[in-house]
Parts: sequence; C-alpha cells; structure tokens
Amino acid sequence: MENARIAGQLEAFAALLELNGAGYYTARAYRRAAELIRDTRAPVAELVREGRARELRGIGPGIEARLRELVETGGLAELEELQESLLPELVGLGHLLGVGPKRMRELAEALGVRTAEEFRTAVLEGRLRSVRGIGPKTEAKLRAGLERAAKPKPRRGLLLNRAWGLTGTIADALGAEVAGDVRRWRDSCEDFALVVAASGAGPVLDAFEELPEIVSVVERGERRALGVTVEGVPIELLVPPPEDAGTALVRATGSAAYVAALGELPAARDEESVYAALGVPWCPPELRERPHRDEPPPFLLRPDDVRGDLHVHSTWSDGKASVLEMGAAAIELGYEYLAICDHTPNVRVVPGLDADDVRRQGEEIAAANERLAPFRILRGIECDILADGGLDLPDDVLGELDWVQLSLHAGQRQAGPELTRKVSEAMRHPAVRCLSHPTGRLINHRPPNALDLERALEVALAEGIALEVNGLPDRLDLRDEHVRLAVEAGVQICVNTDAHSVRGLNNMRLAVATARRGAAQVADVLNTKPLEQVLALRRR
Repeated sequence: MENARIAGQLEAFAALLELNGAGYYTARAYRRAAELIRDTRAPVAELVREGRARELRGIGPGIEARLRELVETGGLAELEELQESLLPELVGLGHLLGVGPKRMRELAEALGVRTAEEFRTAVLEGRLRSVRGIGPKTEAKLRAGLERAAKPKPRRGLLLNRAWGLTGTIADALGAEVAGDVRRWRDSCEDFALVVAASGAGPVLDAFEELPEIVSVVERGERRALGVTVEGVPIELLVPPPEDAGTALVRATGSAAYVAALGELPAARDEESVYAALGVPWCPPELRERPHRDEPPPFLLRPDDVRGDLHVHSTWSDGKASVLEMGAAAIELGYEYLAICDHTPNVRVVPGLDADDVRRQGEEIAAANERLAPFRILRGIECDILADGGLDLPDDVLGELDWVQLSLHAGQRQAGPELTRKVSEAMRHPAVRCLSHPTGRLINHRPPNALDLERALEVALAEGIALEVNGLPDRLDLRDEHVRLAVEAGVQICVNTDAHSVRGLNNMRLAVATARRGAAQVADVLNTKPLEQVLALRRR
C-alpha cells in the first residue's frame, strides 16, 4: 500500500470522525498523521510491518493500530461503518445549506432519502412541508440554498496551507491543475477549482466522486462537477477537452475582475497560447488579483532564490526541535544560514529567554556551528517591544547577537498614534535588524493593528531596517498590498517562516508567494543575499 493511499484513508477517517462529533484534536491527529505519511519518503507500509511506525514523529499507539489494520486488511472497518451510518453525502450538502449533521440526518430519515440528489428532488417537490418542525421560512431557506449551490462559498475562507493541502491532494489523485484562489495564493481562500483536460470527462468525474475527501457531489454536468468536503468546502472540477484546457485554466484561476478585463478568451491548449493570442504578456497567477495588462516584473522572487530563514524557534522557547535539528533541516532545504530567534520573557504566554538564557543558548549555537560548518546558525532573538517602546533585553546582550527581530505581542489594540510611536521608537535601537509580523493580524481571528505602516516604512528606510513577510499560515504579515508599499518605498523585506518545528520550515513557500503577490523581486528581499551582506545591514 503506497503512502498516498494510506494518507487518503486516514484523511477520510478524520473527516468522518469529525462528522460523527469526535473531538477536534482527535480528528486533527489523524489529519496530521496523513500529512506526515504523505511527506515521508520511506514506504510507511514497511515500517508498519516491521513494528517501527512510531518512529515517525506524531504517530501514537492509537494511530499505529489503525495503520496496522490498513496495511494488513487494506481498509478500516470503522471507516466503512461510518460511511454507511453517517450519510456523509447528505451531511456535506447540509454544510452548504447551513444545516447541522444531526438535523440533516433527521430530515433524510423523515423524507426517506439517502443521497444529495434524492434530497434535492424531495425539497423541490414540496415534500418538506410534511416534515414535522419545518415551516414555510425553513423550506424557503433550503430552496434558496439549493439554488445557490451552483457556485457556493465556504462559511469562511480557508488558510492557504490548508487550502493547498486539500486541493493539492485531490489534484494529485486526478492529474489536475489547481486553480481558483489557491493558485493565486490568496491568504484566505473561498473559491476552489480544479482543471483536468480529457477527451472523455466521464471517468474523471467518476474518480472525483469516489475520492475520500469529497463527501458529497451536489452537481454533475457533462464536463463539470461540484463536490463538497467534510468542512463544507465546495470544490469545482472542470474537465475541458484538451484543445480548450488553457482557456479553462485562465478562467478558473481568476480573479473574476482580472479575467473580465482580458476580454473574450480564445480557445487554446495552454495558458501561454491564450496570452499570445490576446497579445499580452503571460502573467504569474499571484499577480492576477486585479485588472492590469502590464509587463510583469522580470525577476519576481522564486523559492530557490532564498538563501536562508531569518526567523525560526527552538526548544529554548516554544519550538519543537533543537538548534542542531533546525540547522540540519535548513541544510537539507539548501540554505546557507538560519537565525534562531526565540522569544523574550515579555511575551508571557510561552517561555522566554532572559540574558543568561541567551548566552547559554549562544554556547549551544556555537557547538552546532562547529558540526554544521560551513553552514551558519545565527544567534538571534525575537525581542518584544515593551510598553514604553524599550526592548525586552539589556543593550549589552542585544549587542552580542547577530540578528535581532523586533516584535509586538502585547498592546495590539492600542490607538494608532501611540502604537506607531512605540514601534517607531523601538525600531531606532541600533541592534534591531528587522520588524516581525508588523500589523499583528491573525487571519479569521484578529484584524490588523492600527500601526501607521507608511510611517513605519519611513523609519525603516531611515534606519536601514527590514520588514518581515511572516510565513505562518494565519499571519502572512506583511500581506500582499503592504509588500507592494514596502517595495515602492525602497525598504528591504525578509521572507521568513517563524517556524516552530522542522516541518514549519516548509512554510517558506507561503512567505515567498505572498511577497510575489506584492510584486517583490529578488533585489527587494534581504535573505536572497549572501550572509555577509545580510550581516552588513546596519543603521545608516
């Protein structure tokens, strides 16, 4: 059994556990195990047979038992039972209609239906009126919801890493191209689409319906289907003939405003031919958010351009890997340098390093550098800004460090003038090299703070300080439009992961994509430069 198949079964099991009311952390454990197995190079089935599955980080006894059952029998008995009892197709439709799983199953039982199509027919025939507790308003709401289901939106946007994980898995299974918001690398995705060219669409649509990630197919046409995941995320699958594949991909990638501005699209096999026929330069998907017909930047940042990550954590604060483990993982990614930037005490919610801790950590970093040379681990810190604009470590300690990231964790709700004064004052400290996640936003949870970003950019330019594009999926801060402001102002940016684990280093692709959406070129990004140039960043 291949790793992808094992991962798919675990994801399907997680989805149905969630539908059945299992705790959030239980379902998440299976999803994380699926992601781990999909990314593991070694054949996991062999590890299971040899009794070594728990050597994989995050695999406990419960998941190990499921893996053993999968490898030995080819399936999971409980998964099959849940598929039979939960009516996942109807529950998925219920997510789109705003009806909870329990209520959806009650309606299905009352109507005597088991599929989305049977439910749709029952509603349109007026049979809901015979169900106890369903009045005219509820019936009208469900009818309207079914009419909207042709192009629905999730209740709230998916974070970019989850959006790529979901659509990428389905695309790999079908040989499809990811389109929609995900291909444009939007920080919060609502429009999900896949495109796969085929002369005959039937087999592709059939395979889509059978995927474990798709719990319900609410619409199916000759060359299109609309499926729903357990989280209520609608996924549109388009199956154009090969001669129209490029046109379909441009249209499905969007944005709607960008595509509309292109005018009538010619039929073409690939995107490049579409653009050539229109007489405009091909445009990277990240820059297709708004209408324009300009020549794209010639040296737009790419992941391979990044030479190092200047903001990661270790077990000294709230990280899950040691300094040496983080350094070794960075070498595997092809980096030349890495900055360990653990927290300082003022952050409070996680352990922070005081002056003695910083110096003791410096000894560990020196030992790791001896083992990993010529790779270089930088002595860094993510230093909190105090209420008076001062920094959370003494000046003599800060002066010993290679790299100081400035961060604001407390006081995000302060008024703009006071917040801007405090941050600006801290940025003028001679040890500071970069401002971390400047606007403090948490996507779907906390709006940006009231920092006057244009003023912060003025201070950064005057002091020779970089601003960070933080790659944590719920931050992506600076965001695209702010990256554009920084680039136009001539301020250097850093694309960092803020990784708290070895795996978190992979979020560099999110930081790079966000910088690309802001039209950042290689020259605009500090950590595309050799280490000596990075360390030369000083006050002007």
